[in-house]
Amino acid sequence: MAKRSLQASPTGIQQAKRAFALKGWTQENLAGEVNVKTRQPIWRFFTGRPVDRYIFLEICSVLELNWREVAIDPPVEFLDPGAIAAAQLLDIDVLVQQVRSQRQDKIQNQCGTLQLLDTSRLVGIDDVYIDVNILEEIASECWLEIADLQSPTSKEFDRFGMGEVSQTQIAGTRAVETYSKLRVLGKPGSGKTTFLQHLAIQCDRGEFAANRVPIFITLRDFADESEAAGDFSLLNYIHAEFLTSEISTPSVLETLLRQGKVLLLLDGLDEVLDRDRNAVVKEIRRFSEKYQKNLFVATCRTAAKTFKLKGFKDVEIAPFTQDQIAAFALKWFAAFTQTNPQDELERSVQFIQKLDLPENFQFRQLAVTPLFLHLACWVFHRQEKFPTKRAEFYKQCLDLLLVQWDEARGIQRDEVYRDFLLPQKLRLLSQIAAVTFEQGDYFFKQRAIERHIGNYMRDLPDAPFQPEELQLDSEVVLKTIELQHGLLAERARGIFSFSYLAFQEYFTARKIVASHNLQALEQALERLVSHITEPRWREIFLLTAAMLRSADSLVQLMKQQIDALVAQDPYLQEFLTWASQKSLVLPQPSLAATRAFYLALTQTPHLAPHFALSCTLDQGRFLDVALDNLVLECAIDSSSDFAHAHALSNALDNALAIVLDVGLYQSLQQLKDQLPDPKQGRERFQEWWSTHHLAWTERLRGAIALHRNIQHSWDFSPQQQQTLQRYYDANQLLIDCLNSNCEVTVAVRQEIEAALLLPQKELEEREWQKS
Repeated sequence: MAKRSLQASPTGIQQAKRAFALKGWTQENLAGEVNVKTRQPIWRFFTGRPVDRYIFLEICSVLELNWREVAIDPPVEFLDPGAIAAAQLLDIDVLVQQVRSQRQDKIQNQCGTLQLLDTSRLVGIDDVYIDVNILEEIASECWLEIADLQSPTSKEFDRFGMGEVSQTQIAGTRAVETYSKLRVLGKPGSGKTTFLQHLAIQCDRGEFAANRVPIFITLRDFADESEAAGDFSLLNYIHAEFLTSEISTPSVLETLLRQGKVLLLLDGLDEVLDRDRNAVVKEIRRFSEKYQKNLFVATCRTAAKTFKLKGFKDVEIAPFTQDQIAAFALKWFAAFTQTNPQDELERSVQFIQKLDLPENFQFRQLAVTPLFLHLACWVFHRQEKFPTKRAEFYKQCLDLLLVQWDEARGIQRDEVYRDFLLPQKLRLLSQIAAVTFEQGDYFFKQRAIERHIGNYMRDLPDAPFQPEELQLDSEVVLKTIELQHGLLAERARGIFSFSYLAFQEYFTARKIVASHNLQALEQALERLVSHITEPRWREIFLLTAAMLRSADSLVQLMKQQIDALVAQDPYLQEFLTWASQKSLVLPQPSLAATRAFYLALTQTPHLAPHFALSCTLDQGRFLDVALDNLVLECAIDSSSDFAHAHALSNALDNALAIVLDVGLYQSLQQLKDQLPDPKQGRERFQEWWSTHHLAWTERLRGAIALHRNIQHSWDFSPQQQQTLQRYYDANQLLIDCLNSNCEVTVAVRQEIEAALLLPQKELEEREWQKS
């Protein structure tokens, strides 16, 4: 049996002292490199006293000495002639292949399969993995002023800090090849662990880093076992892990490491408990410096980037591109539907097509993250569509982040805010979202959000009384929410936001719906409808309507607020009266739809032809579109454009083809006969146009006004045009809320639909008739 201790010979001591002097270290430095708590073993080594065998070997290794040349009478039995000799004599590449072969089952078991959340079976990593892209610059480390980040659109908000604006992206495997020490950062569910598993499998197959042995370590397991053993040594941990693959000789591992033949994959630095993190970070640094010829890749949540790994290049996983989303969907439906390839392809194509629809923009915002993309695929697979009530989808996403994500992976984090139950966490996030959104803040300084957290915590039982203590607790809670759930993200140094605008909007709506009593709910709804003309509140209205047990009060308040927008303007009331009269002339299943048509026709006449082509219109409304287009053609100053003669003639022919009214037909035919024949040439047309077109156009307007009651010269002021546009958009929002599967009684729905876009006088008459 090998001796448990070794001691240096006088010659070995002199050799060691020379190597030690070249390092320029103190004995305390060397103790740190060897990972012993005191310098006593170092002193014993240099004085020739017995030292624990593994510490003796480690000291020699750090000093880059051959321990056999330093030790007195190195024991023969420690050499294990059968295995050690093989490691020395075999070609190193042969050794790599042998070790990979022995560890193949281990790597496959660790990294070959995934169990995605909300699914009951394992899938092969190759079945769903999509190559990730890497951002070489970390957006949250930028120095920016908050004024630089104000008032983004929804798309700009979710693009900021995600690498789509100015940062270049490189393939994940290329980043590993470029940087021998790499730390990959990312949000929860961004694919960090899966990326490491993919690297391990590819390396094991010889398709990546073919001359290396992959070693995959879950850092929380390493920390737990090291804490229990009182020894944070990656070398010992890996050797013990090699034993499970029947590689029992330490020198095999040492040879691989010395020759730089290892791909060491270290997963989940953020998952290590606070008490162990310093020791783990120190050991990774020491180990990677000692065996620097190898490749090292560690992963960590972006929020935990403050735990620096010296010598490691920090990069961040980029969000999925459109092509990556499509590729993932194709693989996902093939893996989970298990039908024939044609059906799988068609289902994935349907998924992408519907994801790209404007009404599914919010789903597309989240689908750039693999975790949420998987959930979107799963929902679409079960329902064959995206849910109308987006609030339910957001609720599932938040359940993943707040509860299931860590639980499913067996992670136990430091419960810094352990007294916060799930309902309290939801209330806190809802309060932060509502206050910041109400103020128009998508981005907020760290101190501001800590103040919101402090205001919430002040009302909790056993809350700290001292302001300093409350401030410290608020800082801890903010960092915990960022790290543990990823719902708040540091976008630039000291500047935070919700990780996705969709979550800020959801929590804002949740704050309204979760009002503690009916009176508070009514007040919250009244505050909400005061924002009905502000586009950025649109999603809050839709989410609130969908989440309310009864949306009757909300839609009624919306209708009142919308009608009030134009109630005090006589000219706009006259216009609405005209639109109402037109709807009565052309009875339809929905009179409101007809009123909306004429309002839109007056507001945006240049869109009318496209509207007519894309919608199913009755003949009367189609005729009005054609006539309106004809008047537009006349308004163009085309005296120098001979082709305009043909355009006018064609527009008149289109109108005449669908006119049923005899009087209007005769009037239009007479006007057509007055146009010069284009065959007579350019000069004839130009002469006629310059002399007659104004009078001819007025006769056309008069005929249309007489027979169709359209083309009144509505001379809206800029302010009236703006008011009318807000009025139209707000009515559209109200309709969208009613069509969102919200809980509205039949009577309330019918009353609102019947009264849409009516002038104030008719609204009052309806109220009088009801009473």
